[in-house]
Amino acid sequence: MRIVAGKHRGRKLAAPPGASVRPTSERAREALFNILAHGRFGPRPIFEDARVLDAFAGTGAFGLEALSRGARFATFIEKDRAARDALAANVKALGEASRCRILAADAAAPPRGDGPYDLAFLDPPYRSDLAAPALAALAAGGWLAPGALVVVETAARSELSLPEGFELLEERRYGAGRLVFLRAPA
Repeated sequence: MRIVAGKHRGRKLAAPPGASVRPTSERAREALFNILAHGRFGPRPIFEDARVLDAFAGTGAFGLEALSRGARFATFIEKDRAARDALAANVKALGEASRCRILAADAAAPPRGDGPYDLAFLDPPYRSDLAAPALAALAAGGWLAPGALVVVETAARSELSLPEGFELLEERRYGAGRLVFLRAPA
């Protein structure tokens, strides 16, 4: 697994051993960031100079990809110790420690937010039904800026019940996964 584009293009990302993390494929990440750069979400790439939240972060691939492409800062929320260790190694290897924060926390029951984030990625374990509770908790906890763009990765055939106030913008399917683009409550 590698960073797809930007200043860290081609750099490898470490992943923990075992099946505790299901990294998003490079192809799906590339498609996602092309949508974010050239899609209907703004006049410029939405990740440029953004504060990015990567919840259920795993290896940190989403947040690190955003930093590589011009995001200002990224916070990663991950409760699994092995995944956090791999994430910390990735942040260190890329020299991004000054622009990152890693929280050992559950994204479905996060601590109070440290200021609003413009762009959020949620990649909970497939079929865990954690996406909706995490969306509600992150919104209630002050993590999401009003109208922030939120991208949730789910299993392709799973249902996602949106918490009140979230607006479905579009969905894209990539292999076994589906990317769901949402607007956070204003």
